[in-house]
Amino acid sequence: MAFDYSIPVVIAGGGAAGAVAALAARDAGADVLLLEQDAAPFGTTSMSQGLLCAAGTAAQKQHGVQDDGETLFADIMAKTGGRTDPVLARALAHGSGPALDWLVTAHGLPYTLDTRFKPAFGHSRLRVHGWPGHSGGDMLQFLHRRLADTGVDVLPQARLVELVHGDDGRVAGVVIQRPDGSRESFGCDSLVLATGGFAGNHAMVRTHIPDAADAHYHGHEGSDGLGIRLGVGLGAALADMGAYQGYGMLTDPQGITLPPGFILEGGLLVNADGDRFANETADISAIVHPVLAQPGGRAWAIFDERIEQACAHIHESAQLRELNAARAADSIAALATAIGADPARLEATLTEAWAAHRASRPDAQGRTWTEAPPPAGALRALRLRGALYHTQGGLRINGDGAVLREDGSKLPNLFACGGAARSVSGPSCWGYLPAMGICTAFTLGRLAGMAAARAAMASFQS
Repeated sequence: MAFDYSIPVVIAGGGAAGAVAALAARDAGADVLLLEQDAAPFGTTSMSQGLLCAAGTAAQKQHGVQDDGETLFADIMAKTGGRTDPVLARALAHGSGPALDWLVTAHGLPYTLDTRFKPAFGHSRLRVHGWPGHSGGDMLQFLHRRLADTGVDVLPQARLVELVHGDDGRVAGVVIQRPDGSRESFGCDSLVLATGGFAGNHAMVRTHIPDAADAHYHGHEGSDGLGIRLGVGLGAALADMGAYQGYGMLTDPQGITLPPGFILEGGLLVNADGDRFANETADISAIVHPVLAQPGGRAWAIFDERIEQACAHIHESAQLRELNAARAADSIAALATAIGADPARLEATLTEAWAAHRASRPDAQGRTWTEAPPPAGALRALRLRGALYHTQGGLRINGDGAVLREDGSKLPNLFACGGAARSVSGPSCWGYLPAMGICTAFTLGRLAGMAAARAAMASFQS
C-alpha cells in the first residue's frame, strides 16, 4: 500500500501508557503521532485513583525510605509466587523509579510519596505515589497538556482498525476509522500499541478469565482488546491472559472506589447478615471473589469516624462525603438496622475483632489488628460490590516493550504497553500489587516509547 504521508512513531491509545510513551519518544527526538479513539482522552486511566508504585524515587529518598528496584522485584516475584516473567518484572521494577522521576523533573508531574498508604498487600516498602486531592482523570489531562507543550500531535476520534505489514511482520502503516465510518491510512517506522486491555470485551473475558465473567466491569468500554487482536494477527504471542485486577470495594450504587485506606486504618467487611467472611488485608485484588460469593454479590464496609477522618484526604473519600453515601449510626444495633443486618451477629462480629485486637492474636478470619484497631463508637457503613477493574494479560513483550512471537523473537518494529501488553501480575488476580496498573503504564510506556524512537531512527538511517 502506498501512503500519502508517513510518521516516524505512531502510538495508538491516549491513556496513561500511550501518553507517557509519546512523551518518551518525543524526548528521544522522534516525531510522534498519537491516535485517540475518543473525542477526548478518558479511558480506564480516568476511572482510577491515579496512584502508582515506584521504587527508588527522589520522593522516597526525601522521606528517608530505603527502597530500590531489586526490592520491588523481590516483592513482585513473592506476590506472584514466581509465576511472572522475571525479565519483564526486573525491567519494570528497576525502571519505575526513573520513569516517575523523569515525569516529575522533565515534565512537572506533581506526584509525591503518599506517606499515608501503608506498605501492605504485598508491598514491603512505602512506595505508593500520587497527586494529593486529584484522580487519574486529572493526571491524564496533565499528561495531554504536556503532549501539546512538547509538540506531539494528537489525533482524536481516530480508531485504529488495521495494521499494514509485510511478510516479516514489520508494520509499514496503519489504517484508522473515523466516527462516520470513513477510513484513512498513513505510514510509520514504528508503532506502539497502547489501546488498553480487554475487560470491556465480554467474549474475551469469558474465554480468558471465566472466574470474573459475571463480575461488574468498572472500566472504560473502549478496552475491547483491539490492540491485542491486531498484534496476534501479526504473529504475536499472548501471555498471562487470566491475569486481572479485581476489587471488592466498589460502592453501590455510587460506583466510586472505596480506597483501601479504609481497610488499612481498621475497617472491615461484613455480609448482609452482619458476618465477616474474609481477611480483608490478605489480598487487595482477590478479595473480589469472597465479596461476589456473598448473598446478592454485595457486602458492607464498616468503619468509624476515626477511620473516615484518616482517609479524608483521598479524592474518592471526598466524593463519597459530598454524596452523603454512608449509612451512619451511634450504636451497633442502630447500624445493623440501617443496613438490614442482624444486630446480634453484627455485635458478635465487632466483639470478636476487638477481642483479637486486645489479645494481639489473629481473629477468626486470620487478620491481625496490630496496625489499627477495629471500628468503634459512631459507626459508618457503605454498601459494596465486587468488580473487574482491568485485565493484566496481553501481548508478550520484553523489557523494552517490544512485542514477541511464540519463539521469543521480536516483531521488528512493534511495541506494546499498558493494558495491551502483559503485565507482572502472574496468571490470575491474586498476583496484583496495589497501584501496579499505573506503574506499568508509566514505566513500560516510557520504555516502549524510547525503544520505538530508536527503532524509527534506525529505520531512517538505514
